[in-house]
Amino acid sequence: MRWLRRHYGAHPIHLLLMLACFSVAGYALTRIHAQGGISRIVLWFAAVLILHDLIGWPLYTWADRTLLRLSSRPRPDRPASVPWINHVRVPVFLSGVLLLISFPLVLRLSAADYASLSGTSESGYFGHWLLVTGLFFAISAAVYALRLLKIRLRPHPSEPSPKLLGRPTAGS
Repeated sequence: MRWLRRHYGAHPIHLLLMLACFSVAGYALTRIHAQGGISRIVLWFAAVLILHDLIGWPLYTWADRTLLRLSSRPRPDRPASVPWINHVRVPVFLSGVLLLISFPLVLRLSAADYASLSGTSESGYFGHWLLVTGLFFAISAAVYALRLLKIRLRPHPSEPSPKLLGRPTAGS
């Protein structure tokens, strides 16, 4: 057991789980090959490599860096406040993942297959994706507004508190 852990580098259960995962993936690959879909899988992986790694990654890295530069730029007319960058990043990320999961339905790329398998059309998916994306941004904007309100209601450190001035507070 120690020999296996020392040479493998992890617990033997990890090795068993990895072998099980590769077995399931191998079985799925044989089923896909039996139905003649292996060329579509290879084409899909090639498209993902080209679209994501060569086009998508540089594009959204550039967009994120631009937003980061804009958000970290000091503004002398406003004191330090709540950073807004993550209130844009999170809904964009969630919307992108949702689009990635369901892009054939959202972009109506699988109309014949979807209709024959489910008995319904894919006509509402684009509107639903836009609605959910709008909700993501609305919730993020509401959280940002609440955080801004919390900062505005907090007394400024340079202002003396009511207790120091001898004024009665709400609880006294």
